Amino acid sequence: MKKLLLVLLLAASPSFAAEVAGVRVDESVRVANTDLKLNGAGLRSRAIFKVYAMGLYLQEKQATPAAIYAAPGPKRVHLHMLRDVDADDFSEALMGGVKDNHSETELKALTPRLAVLTAIMNEIKEAKTGLAIDLDWLPGAGTQVIIGGQPRAKPIPGEDFYRALLKIWLGDNPVSSDLKKALLGQGG
Repeated sequence: MKKLLLVLLLAASPSFAAEVAGVRVDESVRVANTDLKLNGAGLRSRAIFKVYAMGLYLQEKQATPAAIYAAPGPKRVHLHMLRDVDADDFSEALMGGVKDNHSETELKALTPRLAVLTAIMNEIKEAKTGLAIDLDWLPGAGTQVIIGGQPRAKPIPGEDFYRALLKIWLGDNPVSSDLKKALLGQGG
């Protein structure tokens, strides 16, 4: 009886594809009624501090940033906070990553939507250790920000906006080249 119970519990457990800094990263997730696969997972650290574990989910695995940007259907960036980060600092880091990968003209077009993202992040005041933040691309709707499992505000419109967020980690000037490699499934 105990064996049967153990087998049933293991069968019902989610499947984990990776472990990053002690955080288990799911092999797959469901976004907009679509099953997505883990493309890659890695760690964002700054100096000696572990900031967050991250996973990138797509319908089909992709090996280049261009293929990821062009991939059809829903996508998910999953962040699992490994330390407390003030919302202002978190937003500033996101903005810095966008600025590092876009021209002034592109930034001008993104600025109103970046302000919406900053406002959403400021509502939480602090991204605490253990908090999950998902940035979902929902075709036809936009970028849905999900904090602690709860959707925040309306989706932010524009596929260009979601690509801008992806470029924080996958662009020509990523926040971490090791994290970029990990998200591309090339190890970390």
